Amino acid sequence: MKIYFAADHAGFALKNALIEHVRTRGYEVEDLGAFSLDADDDYPDFMTPLAKRVATEPDSCGIIVGGSGQGEAMCANRVPGIHAAVFYGPRSVTISLDIEGGHSEDGYDTVRLPRRHNDANVLAIGARFVSGDEADEAVRIFLDTPFSGAPRHARRLAKF
Repeated sequence: MKIYFAADHAGFALKNALIEHVRTRGYEVEDLGAFSLDADDDYPDFMTPLAKRVATEPDSCGIIVGGSGQGEAMCANRVPGIHAAVFYGPRSVTISLDIEGGHSEDGYDTVRLPRRHNDANVLAIGARFVSGDEADEAVRIFLDTPFSGAPRHARRLAKF
């Protein structure tokens, strides 16, 4: 699986650290920028190209990093075929509503469930809200969690 990365100035340092961690796990990685720290850059300039690549390459996914992750996800989700989910930190209390059995107590269901239930193919990370370790764990969970393929989830995705 190929993993694309992109970030604006707010996510620049975290993106670079995450790329190194993902490479050590044996994934093929491509960095789509930003390639230098520029406080005046605009996140759509990086998020839209990433979303277009992921949308046209079925065996790929994307990790986008910005200040909150929200605008970055909104931008990516404008591209047909993209299902971007936002992570801005583990919840301190996890309420499990996973009726397929099993649940987590680690606070990362906001990453796990979009993969499992919504076939999320892009993870947006809010660099201003997470530590490097939290972001690394979120990316690991995102890459390790498959889409369930459950009929009810597939039915819902078909309505997008």
